[in-house]
Amino acid sequence: MNILVINVSMRQTSPLKLFPIGLGYITTSMKNAGFTFDLLDIDAHRYSDQEVEQFIRKKNYDIVCMGCIVTGYKIVKMLASFIKESHPNATIIVGNSVATSIADTLLTKTQVDVAVMSEGDETIVELLNAISRSESLEQVKGICFKKDGKIVRTPMRPLIKDISTLPFIDYTIFDVETYIKTSKLAVSDPLPIPREDIRALPVNTARGCVAGCSFCYHVFKKTPYRYRNPDNIMTELRQLIKQYNLNYILLWDEVTFFSKQQTVAFVDRILEEGLQFYWAGLCRANLFQDDDDIEIMKKMKRAGCIAMVYSLESAEPEILKAMNKNISVEQFSLQTQLFRKAEIPVFTSLVIGFPQETPESLKKTFNCCIENRIYPSAGYLLPQPGSVMYDYAFQHGFIKDEEEYLLKMGDRQDLRLNMTAMSDKELESHVLEGLKRCNDEMNVGLQYEDLIKTMYFRSSKSDKSQVS
Repeated sequence: MNILVINVSMRQTSPLKLFPIGLGYITTSMKNAGFTFDLLDIDAHRYSDQEVEQFIRKKNYDIVCMGCIVTGYKIVKMLASFIKESHPNATIIVGNSVATSIADTLLTKTQVDVAVMSEGDETIVELLNAISRSESLEQVKGICFKKDGKIVRTPMRPLIKDISTLPFIDYTIFDVETYIKTSKLAVSDPLPIPREDIRALPVNTARGCVAGCSFCYHVFKKTPYRYRNPDNIMTELRQLIKQYNLNYILLWDEVTFFSKQQTVAFVDRILEEGLQFYWAGLCRANLFQDDDDIEIMKKMKRAGCIAMVYSLESAEPEILKAMNKNISVEQFSLQTQLFRKAEIPVFTSLVIGFPQETPESLKKTFNCCIENRIYPSAGYLLPQPGSVMYDYAFQHGFIKDEEEYLLKMGDRQDLRLNMTAMSDKELESHVLEGLKRCNDEMNVGLQYEDLIKTMYFRSSKSDKSQVS
């Protein structure tokens, strides 16, 4: 049985290539179960359409597996169409949120045969075994598939309760050195060492999120937050640092730290192990609110923390409520002040364009960024299927046809759906004006064309402002 695994490229023109952690876990499960497969890593090598077609045609594939977030629907549809053209009898399997959030659309509007729902580590092995033995797919939990012109949805698979039991990713499956060399572009200034000396890889320490933001959807959206125990994480970090000579770890989670206790346990283990590496993590904007928390932050810094990420999204209370953020501007500012006292830079993001958005709310949001000396990663509201705001957009006529909307989805820095009372031109003008004020008042030094598309073009000037 010939199996092909494809790592799609979401941003062909971006210089950044981040290791695909989700696919890493899936391919590791496949390899450990005894399956052999070819890997077409489009993102690592930025293959042209012609090169992709040549690769797919070179062998008679029986099964093709791929997956990505829902904004990559157009890419998945295009690839599935070409695969069926070349291999009409091949079974196309798709996972991640493009499968979990829009399974019916994926199976009716594209050539995809099977959608893997939610966690795929165990599902993919059972699914491949069933196909290879010509057994019924209805016995495989956690999938949707086509049968006799209808969509069959099997019972959801129980979650892996203890994700510390998962095998470590087998990085040898991929051209890992390519990812190590380019992951440094995801590391934000100010840097502790020259950028050219950074050797980085992302590591996943948790699955799920403790928040329930109304605009967000991810593959673990409706699942409990689960995190690996510190010993398990340290064992993997120790191996990775030694094997690949890494000096920076990107903690690639929805939320790395949900409690102070969890944070302390993590940093204590780093210090006990004597591991030498830099890292950045993610937490909620209201996790640290007491003066005594500075001691935790100082310990984080001693353990290698050079940045923390948490989202403001908006400084307008009415919008924060609509987002279901369960934080306040005051909490965000207090935590930022504490991190500044501990000399740990902070990065934040904005989601712009909720129906309640006005020129005044935008001004308030950018003023908050300036007061806290943070240049934000700003993006427009892009409602994702499965989220509260997606349902709102559909119910109020902002989205009329699901597939038409999916085909237009892309980077959040481009305005694709405007649900405010402002015109597109007004909204974009106010956003650029606010970002320009941040850029000028914090002396960040971005060019006008990079004010909103700052990702991977990070900079740090005076005032120790940060660009994310």
